[in-house]
Amino acid sequence: MIHQYKLGGLNIVLDVCSGAVHVVDDVAYDIIALFKEKSREEIIAQMEEKYLGQEDITADDIRECYEQVVTLRDSGKLFAPDTFEPMAGKLKEKTAGVVKALCLHIAHTCNLNCAYCFASQGKYHGDRALMSFEVGKRALDFLIENSGTRHNLEVDFFGGEPLMNFDVVKQLVAYARSVEKEKGKNFRFTLTTNGMLIDDDVIEFANKECSNVVLSLDGRKEIHDRFRVDYQGRGSWEKIVPLFQKLVEARGGKDYYMRGTFTHANPDFLKDIQVMLDLGFNELSMEPVVCAAGDPSELTEEDMPIVMEQYEKLAELMLQKDKEGKPFTFYHYMIDLTGGPCIYKRISGCGSGTEYMAVTPWGDLYPCHQFVGDDKFKLGDIWQGVTNTETQCEFAACNVYARPECRDCWARLYCSGGCAANAYHATGSVTGVYKYGCELFKKRMECAIMVAVSRMLGDE
Repeated sequence: MIHQYKLGGLNIVLDVCSGAVHVVDDVAYDIIALFKEKSREEIIAQMEEKYLGQEDITADDIRECYEQVVTLRDSGKLFAPDTFEPMAGKLKEKTAGVVKALCLHIAHTCNLNCAYCFASQGKYHGDRALMSFEVGKRALDFLIENSGTRHNLEVDFFGGEPLMNFDVVKQLVAYARSVEKEKGKNFRFTLTTNGMLIDDDVIEFANKECSNVVLSLDGRKEIHDRFRVDYQGRGSWEKIVPLFQKLVEARGGKDYYMRGTFTHANPDFLKDIQVMLDLGFNELSMEPVVCAAGDPSELTEEDMPIVMEQYEKLAELMLQKDKEGKPFTFYHYMIDLTGGPCIYKRISGCGSGTEYMAVTPWGDLYPCHQFVGDDKFKLGDIWQGVTNTETQCEFAACNVYARPECRDCWARLYCSGGCAANAYHATGSVTGVYKYGCELFKKRMECAIMVAVSRMLGDE
């Protein structure tokens, strides 16, 4: 399978199963489009009719171009067959029972009252609670005990707002550091925060112990303060922006993400990206909102063409900033055309429910943070381990080939079948397809590939 598109002044041809990306001229682009449907003679005749006499293109040029396409096909870089489907289940079997990451819900409470919060203002549709050190310690032990031979282990301090339980965060990191050498492990911690409680102590701790910090900012003040308010209805932008700037400066401008959410209120989210850049932030992410159908924040069909255009304009802005010597990162456009991710990741996805789990303040295990609070997805707990094996098997079976709708999609080995939580909330099944999200993802991938190719061409 191939996927062809024109963007940024480039004719791009993606060979889906080999992963090869080709930038070609108009003649090659048209030949490739007809290659599987017409004979050599038919294609050449059609190309001669269209191109002879244009830009000094000769009949020999067209024939040579056709033969070059044949060579690419024969070398496995065009129209490569899909040989990965038989691997899908077997690859996951090799890592069965191995946990590599936990999302610690250190606080099921929050000091903001964000209207679009999927976690019900941090309560996850349940009681407010703070994780005790004893529960957190057991969670870390559970991770060590179930990580097999893995050396690097990932732990995200999440909420709610994790800084509302900062003392326990510090105690847990200290405990992990005290045992990691003995256990042959290396812990990498991430902190996700709304910023309201950042102070010098938090900044010093984050710089010392956290490999990444995720900071919640929606961009423009009027957009951010529309949803991200305290319990008195006051916006948080004025308070958190100077704190975020101080933290990012202390981190040397790296190893963080400014994570925004765009909604029906701001499908023109590039304006929010620009505000973040103007504030001095250059490690950015803007995510489409995840909310219930009918919610006022929900992105609509009318929003989609606006969002698609924004993604294209964002790609153009990134290349412009490159030329100005002011590059910035956009999380969804991070792509390596020369290597990873490995085929296991491409087929199997994030590993929620198997390699990655969320832990509640009470020690219950869920496939990921987006399933917390839904009892049918409770997998077990950190003392007994996974006892709901039926549900875990559902997640173990999640791969790109478990979704019939994905089989003919050119982006399947980039999205790995998509997010199980988004699929469930949209369709009622973890192997369903969130179609709106799929369309956004495909546009992001087209833009990401164009940016990566343009940068490679610019370096030559």
